[in-house]
Amino acid sequence: MLNPERENGKYAYTQNRELSWLRFNRRVLEEAGDDTVPLLERLKFISIFTSNLDEFFMVRVGNLFDLSLVKPGDIDNKTGETPREQLEEVYNVIPGLIEIKNRLYTNVDALLRQQGICDLTMEELSPEEKKYVNTYYKARILPVLSPQIVDSHHPFPHLANKALYVAALLRNRKGSVSLGFVPVPASLPRFLLMPGDPCRFIRMETVALHQARNLFGDYVPVEFCIVCATRNADIDLDRDMHSGIHSDMVDNPGEDLRSQMSKLLKQRAKLSVVRLELDRKVSVEFLKLLKSRAGVENRQIYIDQAPLEMKYVYDLVKELPEEKTAALSFPDYQPRWPEDLEPKNPKDPKTGIISQIRRKDRLLFFPFDSVDPFLQLLKEAADRPDVISIRITIYRLASSTSSAIARTLCRAAENGKEVTVLMELRARFDEANNISWSRLLEDAGCQVIYGVEDYKCHSKICLITMRHGDKLSYITQIGTGNYNERTNAMYTDLSLMTADQRIGLDGTVFFQNMLIGNLEGSYNHLNVAPSGLKPKLLELIDGEIAKGQEGYICIKANAVTEREVMDKLSEASCAGVQIQLIIRGICCLRPGIPAKTENVHVTSIVGRYLEHGRIYCFGQGASAKWFIASADMMTRNLTRRVEIMCPVYDPEIKKQLQWILRTQLKDNVKASSLLPDGSYCRKVNTLTPCSSQEVFMAQTVHHPLPKAPERRPKGIHILFGGLAGKKRGARKKKY
Repeated sequence: MLNPERENGKYAYTQNRELSWLRFNRRVLEEAGDDTVPLLERLKFISIFTSNLDEFFMVRVGNLFDLSLVKPGDIDNKTGETPREQLEEVYNVIPGLIEIKNRLYTNVDALLRQQGICDLTMEELSPEEKKYVNTYYKARILPVLSPQIVDSHHPFPHLANKALYVAALLRNRKGSVSLGFVPVPASLPRFLLMPGDPCRFIRMETVALHQARNLFGDYVPVEFCIVCATRNADIDLDRDMHSGIHSDMVDNPGEDLRSQMSKLLKQRAKLSVVRLELDRKVSVEFLKLLKSRAGVENRQIYIDQAPLEMKYVYDLVKELPEEKTAALSFPDYQPRWPEDLEPKNPKDPKTGIISQIRRKDRLLFFPFDSVDPFLQLLKEAADRPDVISIRITIYRLASSTSSAIARTLCRAAENGKEVTVLMELRARFDEANNISWSRLLEDAGCQVIYGVEDYKCHSKICLITMRHGDKLSYITQIGTGNYNERTNAMYTDLSLMTADQRIGLDGTVFFQNMLIGNLEGSYNHLNVAPSGLKPKLLELIDGEIAKGQEGYICIKANAVTEREVMDKLSEASCAGVQIQLIIRGICCLRPGIPAKTENVHVTSIVGRYLEHGRIYCFGQGASAKWFIASADMMTRNLTRRVEIMCPVYDPEIKKQLQWILRTQLKDNVKASSLLPDGSYCRKVNTLTPCSSQEVFMAQTVHHPLPKAPERRPKGIHILFGGLAGKKRGARKKKY
């Protein structure tokens, strides 16, 4: 419910970012309750929800935990709340989400069992299966188990972050109670398939839990459970060195960044426990011991009867028989080679990607378009004699064994090209992978730099420089997502490849500035954070405010948290500007607040692919200004990172971007609308169903632009809640 005291103040149209994110993750979870989603995909959505929540505790709750200790009086500019007050709200919301997860998991598990896919208990094993599991246990599991008793002679073990343990309440001969722990070894597979039926499996923690009663010698086991600790993982080298948070981790400011990051990663595992998960209810005595030993409060303990760690789901799907997975998964989709690009013909130089880009700008729309044209662009650049340099910013790469992009950069350097890689070592949870690649790239002859102190480099730009006589020319690629072929097939992103020399010259200046750590550089066309992007956004919004009711803004991004931008959008709404926001996740701007955000409409789409592209549109018709960007409208992106927003000048690509936005605004299958109170409701399907991602799979952005629809009217919404079936226009789904 809305708080009347907030309605006329500075917080009247904003909400807490953590609660907004939790509402996003709930929408992810609700896909597991959608009976139009194939069963194994529904199981994957529960897994995604679980891993999302894990990261939320490690990063966001960890950050609030740190702030509550170091800066307890710090005030959130969206709600006016202290870190402690925000933590209270988060801890109050989580139990309800876990309850929904458990109910959905139980339902999906039952439906999978009807299809013969069974997550077995020990009691469900047939005699032959039980013999097989016991033999496997004695040969493979028992030799690597390390049971430990906690008493005056044995300290409480370090619970590794997100590792699974069998915990036991034990009594000795004198009647004294102790705790026992058995780590479930990470070296073991997460599940064991039954030899007679590969659709029947048992998880390794289930086996370990069953056998644990035989591991503690003279101690009498009273009860058991599976436990999993989540630790604060919110390490940030620059912040921690300057604020004093975890400052003991970095004791030599003269070390190079790679050495400091390696040291910091080792320390991450030692941070405080922010959550303790149990797979069942236990006695008051057992719970009290676990709580005191782990150093957590009651509100940090969660009972979750679904598997506590669900990354095994993806390996399970790979191991199941193909005929079974095909029927219970999304239909296979192979990204397409774009229709407006000719495949390379070795006998025809005009079919080279560089030659085609010189004739016309090209836009790739992942994952519907293949990443192959960009890979081909890099390969051509690595081999062409007229290419003298390749410069690129890298935030996240595919793993150290599978990145074709990184391997091509190495080949270019070995071919004598000047290859400069701005490698961001501080990309959270990818630090180790980036450290590994930075060494490999250096060994191949690339010049590797690590960005600017205090500012992560999150921009996505690749600049290819060619020499023709005494003249230079450029091919510039600018994207909204990472140079990661794996996520290119999973996230919706945009990749602009242009021979526009204005963009190329700005790209040259950008890399020169990064090499000397200059964040105040001047650009004619690119808008670069931290100094030049937010002012440009505010200027563009002001331009629409000047048009009054003729003004129009449409922005597709992942999140909106920046206070100054939200205030400016509110000002635009009050001036009559129509504002359409397509925001996948966090949106701290609440729409529909009288005299504040009445003309703001917010749509969120959660579907098969993760919505990740950023498109900024200001105005309508031929005079509209179009941009793609690496940045969301978040404080960190606009003020604490190096980001790039690039103008789109090609008329055909503008039409392609316009078609993407219009299609997503028409989505009435996977889209939800943000309501004034911060909750979401599915859009009502009163006409023809439209799932934007299915449209994109069936029709590429290179097709002619469809006829423009009328301005979207304010729709009638039906709120959904709980897990009962609710009518939503022509469709019925369960949540």
